[in-house]
Amino acid sequence: MTTTVDAVYEEGLLRLMEPVALPEGTEVEVTITTRSPARNGKTPAEILKEIASIPLENGGPEFSGRDHDSVLYGQKGAR
Repeated sequence: MTTTVDAVYEEGLLRLMEPVALPEGTEVEVTITTRSPARNGKTPAEILKEIASIPLENGGPEFSGRDHDSVLYGQKGAR
């Protein structure tokens, strides 16, 4: 069985951030992966969520992805 839980290292001990459903005395194997500091106080998941929320087209008169082929190849080369 594999379970992933968050923990904090304090005073030489790992303190789990949530309870685990294990009987007392159960031996476990621990793999430690440290987290890199979040950029601008945001986690990578939060940054990716922001990126995903950016509209693909802005609807304005500026260049958009829709104009890509006509800009590169001219109107005849646009699909």
